[in-house]
Amino acid sequence: MAKTKPVAKTKPSKQDGERTHREAAEAEEATTSGLGKKAYAEELAGLQIELVKLQEWIKHQGLRVVVVFEGRDAAGKGGTIKRITQSLNPRICRVVALAAPTERERTQWYFQRYAAHLPAAGEMVLFDRSWYNRAGVERVMGFCTEEEYREFLRSCPEFERMLIRSGVILVKYWFSVSDAEQERRFQRRITDPTRRWKLSPMDLKSRELWLEYSKAKDEMFSHTDTRQSPWYVVQADDKQRARLNCIRHLLGMVPFEDLTPEPIVLPPRRDDRAYVRPPISEQTFVPDRYA
Repeated sequence: MAKTKPVAKTKPSKQDGERTHREAAEAEEATTSGLGKKAYAEELAGLQIELVKLQEWIKHQGLRVVVVFEGRDAAGKGGTIKRITQSLNPRICRVVALAAPTERERTQWYFQRYAAHLPAAGEMVLFDRSWYNRAGVERVMGFCTEEEYREFLRSCPEFERMLIRSGVILVKYWFSVSDAEQERRFQRRITDPTRRWKLSPMDLKSRELWLEYSKAKDEMFSHTDTRQSPWYVVQADDKQRARLNCIRHLLGMVPFEDLTPEPIVLPPRRDDRAYVRPPISEQTFVPDRYA
């Protein structure tokens, strides 16, 4: 099949418009941070190298690390998690973002479905939302009873103490964003086709119930911000600074040593002249549309 020649000039397509939305959002993010695109990229790259070292130490020492990410909708939790995991091995560092519980899960001990995702030796688990759903969205939206809510506030600190006593390293982050900044990010999601999926009916409701969520967060902190398992608040109006601050803090929460191996020497290929490969024409290729 002959190659398709590229067209010299075309009218902007829908996909072009979607890329423009994304590029505009990234440019705005860079200009509002005060760091500058280059300074941010260089700092993030350095921190990601340290995260790789942390990963190797966790594997070598058989550590079990749990990091909880909570906060307002559109506060930047997902973006921070993405930057943490970007250069890590998904077999060692994995993300848990559970959907709404099934009917069967609703009949279980509340913490049971979260406990199933806790790390084994040599693993780090990042919870993108966690058991704290009960103190937040379930409380505000009426998805749990008053008795279930009060029981959670009583049992959660003990549940976390059990994890810590068993050897789990537990770190909890709350991403804090202002009312005005959350509204700006919601508006951007509405106009950006590549981010619109992030805006759920629950997110829209959270704007209406801002005060109720504030009250729920304050009461949650009063019961679960303990000496053994404190909350660490990330000021997240500036996304780039929030990511860097959170990653740097996380690196300081798990002491580690540099296990970077000695320089690797690539071995030569074995002689394969005796093997005759089948004709390349027998394979089916993806069309090259961008040659």
